[in-house]
Amino acid sequence: MSNFFLRVSNDPEFLQKVSGVLIESNGANNNLQELSPDGKFPQDAFAPYSNHSHDWNPAGSGIMWNRYDFPVFLLSEESTRVLQKVSEKNKKTDNGYKANVAEFDLVMQTTKAQTHDSTSCLKERSCLPLGGHSVWASLPPIKNGSTEHPKPIILAITSQDSASFFRDRSIGSDSPISGLIALLTAVDALSHIHDLSNLKKQLVFAVFNGEAWGYLGSRKFLQELDKGADSVNGINSLMIDQVLEIGSVGKAVIEEYPSFYAHAAGNSSASKKILDALQSASESLGSDNVKVKQAASSNPGVPPSSLMSFIRKNMSTSGVVLEDFDSHFSNRFYHSYLDNPANVNSSSIAAAAALVARSLYILASADSVVDLMTLNTIKVNVSLVEELIGCLLTCKPGLSCGLVKSFISPSSSSCPSHYVGVFLDDPSGTQFPSYADDTSRFVWNFLADRTSTLAGNKSSCTGKCGDEGEVCVGAEVEGGGRCVVSTTRYVPAYSTRVKFEDNAWHVLPANSSDPMGVVDPVWTESYWNTIGLRVYAVQDSTYDWLILLAGLSITAASYCAVHVGRAYISKVVKCD
Repeated sequence: MSNFFLRVSNDPEFLQKVSGVLIESNGANNNLQELSPDGKFPQDAFAPYSNHSHDWNPAGSGIMWNRYDFPVFLLSEESTRVLQKVSEKNKKTDNGYKANVAEFDLVMQTTKAQTHDSTSCLKERSCLPLGGHSVWASLPPIKNGSTEHPKPIILAITSQDSASFFRDRSIGSDSPISGLIALLTAVDALSHIHDLSNLKKQLVFAVFNGEAWGYLGSRKFLQELDKGADSVNGINSLMIDQVLEIGSVGKAVIEEYPSFYAHAAGNSSASKKILDALQSASESLGSDNVKVKQAASSNPGVPPSSLMSFIRKNMSTSGVVLEDFDSHFSNRFYHSYLDNPANVNSSSIAAAAALVARSLYILASADSVVDLMTLNTIKVNVSLVEELIGCLLTCKPGLSCGLVKSFISPSSSSCPSHYVGVFLDDPSGTQFPSYADDTSRFVWNFLADRTSTLAGNKSSCTGKCGDEGEVCVGAEVEGGGRCVVSTTRYVPAYSTRVKFEDNAWHVLPANSSDPMGVVDPVWTESYWNTIGLRVYAVQDSTYDWLILLAGLSITAASYCAVHVGRAYISKVVKCD
């Protein structure tokens, strides 16, 4: 596949012969050792360091970033079988009377001419910016209006969206959903610990959306912090002390025990404390043998991750990215439709969750003596990991699983896809979005539930709760939800270079004070209808010419017969 599309891009003569491409899905996992349509250094323009030649993704071909003037369809297994039969039939009846052809429906075309870039299509309102909703929550809840001095924040982050050559097959099992599952499981483990309010630092969790398309979620989150927006009420950028990101953690079980790598930002003492906390957490797990190693010093910096946004914003940011690789991705199907559930190991994700949960507890304890008894009671629910894998990565049960349905009413029963989509909401109404995707709504409800304390009012709710600081968990389910005390917020996730004004989106000029915005291409998606493909039989053009010739011959013969007949009849009549 990669070789074919590279040839199309480099061979104009061959390109002229291609009108459409059908990709078979059968048996791909058995035959392919690697397939990554992303680049060897994904999103290198956003890196906070100058060395962009490092091959983080050796399997990367870069074909997903090239332009193609023809449609490409990934066939389902059933469609693959049908097309294979049709193709074989064509082969057997070479030069036969009939041939089977494929016809593509109109694919992703803007509704107006000359709108070939984001600026023009947004101006003509024939497209929308890519985006969605990120989610953050604190444990325990932050008291609004409290007179107490705010605690420094330990920020644990991950991302929830992936990308792929095929829009609706962005599964992202290892990259990044394994990290999302690990974070949710770690939050669940920490939620059972009492007296977290006595810790020296505040735990905050953030799940960013749109990271595969220029780190949209993390950049917008930081911009909202700068503006002091309602979506981040209760926290600010000065309160963030340390950042721990959970990246790809689904392929760490290579030998008998899982082994992770910690990629640190800089050599600050705060970053070293995160590394020390990870090491202490590893040792506390004892017989579970979860190992943590510091990434190679020869690496140019942190791998492609949301932490890059924080570093570009503030070069003194203290942070660590936890990954299942050292210098090169262990995921050979990065940003491919083959990064599916078979590409991750639930034991690896559970081990990462345990490591993260205990590390966060140690970090939140700051310089005080860690309560070892409490630390050893922090255990992850392995069955929750399995359940989240089933909900977020598989077609059955998918988002129709019991856990998801206990919080939301999924809008789609199809296989999960973690493509970011387009931003449909009015950004001003972020806390009650009308169009948040299923994954964002589930993450919001899950975090609100696990980081909450019960509210005084225990009546059911379907939206807002009466008291400040309360949110309604499970509002979409039948019978209504319940009000809980929780600091859980939606944050809009779209490019910092677009603005919603006068009921329309506008592209802002690049601002030198926003270095990541300068290199942001501003991704948009055109309005389009459901795409389709149909196959039908057509006769060979030779037979068309023969039929035309036969028709002309019959017409000529008929004309001659009529002419001769009329002459004969005229002669007979005259004789009479």
